[in-house]
Amino acid sequence: MVRIKELTRYYGQTCAVDNLVVEIPKGQIVGLLGPNGAGKTTTLRILTGYLQPTSGTIIVNGIDVRENPLEVKKSIGYLPESSPIYPDMIVFDYLLYIAEMRGIEKKRQLERIKELAKICSITEIMHKTVSNLSKGYKQRVGLALALMSDPEILVLDEPTSGLDPNQIVEIRTIIKEIGKTKTIIFSTHILSEAEATCDRVLIINKGKLAADGSADMLKANTSKSQYISMILQNAEMNAVKKVLGSLEAVQKVDTTENSGILTITLSCSKDARADVYNAVKKQDWVLLELKQEKQSLEHIFRELTKEN
Repeated sequence: MVRIKELTRYYGQTCAVDNLVVEIPKGQIVGLLGPNGAGKTTTLRILTGYLQPTSGTIIVNGIDVRENPLEVKKSIGYLPESSPIYPDMIVFDYLLYIAEMRGIEKKRQLERIKELAKICSITEIMHKTVSNLSKGYKQRVGLALALMSDPEILVLDEPTSGLDPNQIVEIRTIIKEIGKTKTIIFSTHILSEAEATCDRVLIINKGKLAADGSADMLKANTSKSQYISMILQNAEMNAVKKVLGSLEAVQKVDTTENSGILTITLSCSKDARADVYNAVKKQDWVLLELKQEKQSLEHIFRELTKEN
């Protein structure tokens, strides 16, 4: 159990985390989302004992991180955004060194390294030097580092940052497998990743909690808008914005143009498909497509974190 109690952190006059209150039960995969500067990394650093809060605290399994950070660290595996891996070491030697550092018994070290190699899919690169690895493999080695002492809680800061789509899927698969037996808290900018991986999503904006729940629950309850997408031919962008923007239910009109084809996204207060169709029918435009968009985590994120 992780309890974040009225957590606040200032950097000078800037408030990075503002009275954050969250409880995370054992066994959840929790995604921490927010724009740059929202307070995600600061929250994770306080949780892992690397920063002190200005006020409030975090309780991990009944232990206050402010009062006993070393004890809290024993139950947490932490992978920061940049993996702290020595580039000149061979992967096996590095993991053996970490096993020594973490106090793993000599007779257990080799077995534990083999277990982590299988979990993190790094068996085939154990003989390679860290500097010769792709970023995806470096992240997997970083995961093995974070898991070495078999922690109850795994904290990952942007674990897929800078990875290509295939590497992202691979890391996501590993996280979901690890999440079957551990509590995982990770920050990310990739909304599809959070939606596909997490049991629960926390959206933070300007240090405050803006939304909390499963992706499905947030899509059902949070957004106040519906979205319509359409494709028009023989239409002029400004005219489309004027005609469709004048409809009562339409809140916003976004358009993009490519070779005379306009792609339009409408943010509406209700289902306005009939009104939109009738408005288009009165014009000399060719309607190639019109559909109601399913609510997405991206729409919710933009609504909750946009300025003002």
